[in-house]
Amino acid sequence: MADTAPVWAVVLLPFALAAAAALVAGFDAVLAAAAAGGRQGSPLRAAQAPLRAGLRLLGQQPRRTTAGDPWLGRIGLALVPVAAVLAGAVLPWGFRAVTDPVVGVVWFNAMEALAWAAVWLAGWGPNSALSLVGGYRFLAQGLAYELPHMLALTTAALGAESLRVGEVVTAQRGLWFAVWMPVAFAVFLLSALAMAFWGPFDHPLGRDAAGGAAAEYAGVDRLVLLAGRWLLLVVTAGFSVPLFLGGGHGPWLPAWAWTLLKTAAVLGLLVAGRRLLPTLRMERYMEFAWTVLVPLTLLQALAVAIVVLDR
Repeated sequence: MADTAPVWAVVLLPFALAAAAALVAGFDAVLAAAAAGGRQGSPLRAAQAPLRAGLRLLGQQPRRTTAGDPWLGRIGLALVPVAAVLAGAVLPWGFRAVTDPVVGVVWFNAMEALAWAAVWLAGWGPNSALSLVGGYRFLAQGLAYELPHMLALTTAALGAESLRVGEVVTAQRGLWFAVWMPVAFAVFLLSALAMAFWGPFDHPLGRDAAGGAAAEYAGVDRLVLLAGRWLLLVVTAGFSVPLFLGGGHGPWLPAWAWTLLKTAAVLGLLVAGRRLLPTLRMERYMEFAWTVLVPLTLLQALAVAIVVLDR
């Protein structure tokens, strides 16, 4: 069981996650500038691009649509970062988390389901066809990735014989789960991209739908949605560390440092790797998920169950 962090960590958590999201966005901007041949100036200037874009959005006027439901849309917008922060509450940094409930793995998955509803509400609120298309795309995307994702989560919990995140970390003291659960680990990383509707899974904000769920948002509204997207990426990538990479376990360095290094490595892999994969059409990914990923994760869970029963 992970130690519970002090009360002030509850206040610090959103700011820590926001800082991590800003750093990841800056790293992505640097890679984008390098891919463009350095036309955006020095790497430092490229890293500042997300900050400049955020400041521009703060200065924009919100957009209004005919017969829209602004309250419904804004509830959806606000729930995207809120779901990410609530999911991050069970993330142990080192061996301490804001909270470590008995059903921590289930709590994390429940907050991902809340993000489903949030993006759909954000797409529904403006009363716009393109925005609604983006919201429904996220629901379709969830149908494609959620079952393999849940099986990956279940496999890690099965290996630890517990749904408590702290006990999952403790169970990896000798061997990381990623070593003997490689399929579950790979599926979880894919679902981290899908959960943040990012990289090859960016259909909900697709250019072919003029921005999809974000099409009718400007100013602070748009900033909240895009920031929530980065927060979801940070939190889902960070959750792979206690689930599959041993959490804070490691030689020489303190536990919090190992957690930070592992999380940075996973985020770097996802940010850099997204340029290697094209945007996936949902019906093709759904076919791949049901015919390949689900059978593989079931076989992985079966193998882990056999090992657990033989202990």
